[in-house]
Amino acid sequence: MDEELLELQRQFEFAQQVKSTVRLSERNVVELVQKLHQLQIIDFDLLHTISGKEYITPEQLRNETVAEINKLGRVSLIDLADSTGVDLYHVEKQAQYVVSSDSSLMLINGEIVSNTYWDTAAEEINERLQECSQIAIAEIAGQLQVGSELVVSILEPRLGTLVKGRLEGGQLYTPAYVARVSAMVRGAARGIFVPMNTSALWNSLQSLLQEMDGAVGVAVDASFFQSLFNGLVKEGEILGSLRAGVHWTPSVFATAQKDCIDSFFSQNSFITYQALQKLGIPQPSQYLQSRYPEGISLDSTFAHPSIIEMLDAAVEDAIERNSWIDALSVLPTSFGSQDAFKILSLCPSVQTAQKSNRALNLGDSYIFSSGFVKDLFDRMEKEMETLSIPGLVGAGPVDEFRVAKDAKVGNDNSTGEVNETSSDAGISKQTSEKGSKKKKGKSGGNTKMAQAETGADNQESAPSKSKKSQRKGKASSGSQTSDSKSGARKDEDSLGAISEEWVIQKITSLNPDFEEQGLDDPEMILLPLARHLRPLLVNSWKERRKAAFTENTQKIKKLLDNLQKKLDESFLNMQLYEKALDLFEDDQSTSTLLHKHLLRTTGTSMVDTLLLNLDMLDKLKNGVLTEPQTPESISLGPGDRITLAKSLPGLLSAKAIATVEALEGKRVEPFMLALREVAEESGLALKKLDKKLERALLHSYRKDLTSQVSAEKDPVSLLPQVVSLLYVQVHGKALQAPGRAISAALSRLKDKLDDSAFKTLVDYQSGTVSVLALMAAATGDEEDCTSDRILSKREVLEELMPALKGLVLGT
Repeated sequence: MDEELLELQRQFEFAQQVKSTVRLSERNVVELVQKLHQLQIIDFDLLHTISGKEYITPEQLRNETVAEINKLGRVSLIDLADSTGVDLYHVEKQAQYVVSSDSSLMLINGEIVSNTYWDTAAEEINERLQECSQIAIAEIAGQLQVGSELVVSILEPRLGTLVKGRLEGGQLYTPAYVARVSAMVRGAARGIFVPMNTSALWNSLQSLLQEMDGAVGVAVDASFFQSLFNGLVKEGEILGSLRAGVHWTPSVFATAQKDCIDSFFSQNSFITYQALQKLGIPQPSQYLQSRYPEGISLDSTFAHPSIIEMLDAAVEDAIERNSWIDALSVLPTSFGSQDAFKILSLCPSVQTAQKSNRALNLGDSYIFSSGFVKDLFDRMEKEMETLSIPGLVGAGPVDEFRVAKDAKVGNDNSTGEVNETSSDAGISKQTSEKGSKKKKGKSGGNTKMAQAETGADNQESAPSKSKKSQRKGKASSGSQTSDSKSGARKDEDSLGAISEEWVIQKITSLNPDFEEQGLDDPEMILLPLARHLRPLLVNSWKERRKAAFTENTQKIKKLLDNLQKKLDESFLNMQLYEKALDLFEDDQSTSTLLHKHLLRTTGTSMVDTLLLNLDMLDKLKNGVLTEPQTPESISLGPGDRITLAKSLPGLLSAKAIATVEALEGKRVEPFMLALREVAEESGLALKKLDKKLERALLHSYRKDLTSQVSAEKDPVSLLPQVVSLLYVQVHGKALQAPGRAISAALSRLKDKLDDSAFKTLVDYQSGTVSVLALMAAATGDEEDCTSDRILSKREVLEELMPALKGLVLGT
């Protein structure tokens, strides 16, 4: 047997040594392998090496990989690809297969690591930890060239076995070091007697450790202290409570805190939230509610039910006496107004009184009995009946003293104007006033003309009575429309008139007790009371005004009828006089003088009548005036007209102001236009002068002038009357001319009269001017001499009077 084996060995060795006579190229071999693979003679996978000259099976690659891992414990796939000569793709694929089939292996960041490697690394880490007492996880990860998370996951299952230490906050500590730091934390925590933030405590401990260990001291993370602290609290070695993880309250402080709160609350029956916040309780309301369920949680204070009983007795007594009470005067000073309001709502007497309308809670802390408020309202309402509340009447009535003074000055001015007869003589206004004093009791020609015009208007107004009645109906309708437009504004005016300040002033005057009680701020009680009374007073005022308006309806209608009649007469006269102004349009200075004169006489009288009547109408509608007055004798000044115009309601006020401003202008046309607008806004219709009315008015005007000329005895007053009558006879116009325009008016008659008649007029005018000049120039020392000269001149005029009268009367 041995010999046969030896023979076979020799034959095998010989066969190996014999050189083949047929050799295959590498290409043929590759093709042969591929053919065998296609014929499935080779039924397993083959992998090419990187050199392309060798084949290797996946199984062999896996075996070599496992062998390398068993040898090194940690193998890089790149190094494995270089050692096996296989492409990295195949190495990674087989490595995944190897790792998946063996649970002790892991593939991390292109490396295969076995558990034995980690065990060895853990033993090395433990040896170093015992030497240093502390190692940072980041340092270990840097040495092992892996992530910190991987290091933590590897070390955690080996803590207490291979690694004798504690992992906390990214650090590894030895048990001895942990015990040392834990003792420091325990001692520091037990030395705290007031609430504290643990972060500040950990900072102090870190500084202490660094001082103790010097340059080699370990930097301890705050989370390590916190973990040790939480463990000590859980084990009961430290007594207290931890809130939000960082706020530590020792049990000794909590006990003292509770004792302090219980003591104060039991003695005073209340405690403020501010006091609890000073004691370190962040949510005092919830704390007290849970500790004292029977207590009452207020806005800034927590009260015992006995506080309600004390306040309820005081409130009930005030209600029974028909008085008032301030709850803050009964409650402790720590209570605020909102606290008082809430605790008042819980008083049984207040609840019962409010249900039966026997009491009112005003201003949070004040309780007023209904009897007290009603008595105060009745007294104020009674006082309102005798008071003229500002704001409801308008801008205010015209001052009587001022009206009388203006009327006197106006009369003096009109007298002076009548006596002026020549602008060429340069006589001033003061001269004419002196002349009027010399001739007391004498009336000017223009005044008599105005009376004649009024008489003519009265005669002419009779035939048009039916038309006027229709117009009055329209006026009434327009007035009602204006009233409805201005109603909202009047309501606002009444609310503004009875202001809170006015009500407070009246309350103080009727009840001095509010100030006598020495309140720090009387407004605190007066303001809510005034806000309650003001709507009641306003409603009362509106009711009174409504009743007064109903009573004044007939008076308003009568006033409107009278005003319509007066305006018709005056406006027709104004239109009649306006037509005479056209004769002087080519003479600008004279035209301006005549326009101003017409505005200052007829226009002023008409505007004063209109404004005074509209003011009375407004007062009647508001219930301020109960009986219409007769304003015919009142003459207003420019300031009074503006005041009355501003006192009128709404758009009527603006148009009335425009009319007053037009009255101070230089032309009649803008004034007439403004007057029509304000009359239309007032619901009044102004009659337009037609041909028929014009003829009738001229006839009456001429008749009155003729009677005045024939009866006139004063030579100075005769000239203006004669000139006016001549203009009616020659031009058919009713001329209203001041004394300064007489000379210009005479020059217009030169072509219309014969020479002798015109010479008589000129001579008479010259004599009149001379008399007036002498009267103006008279002084104390020369008064006797001047009087003789005046008498002489007047005698000359009296001799010419028959000729002048005959010129116009035809006698």
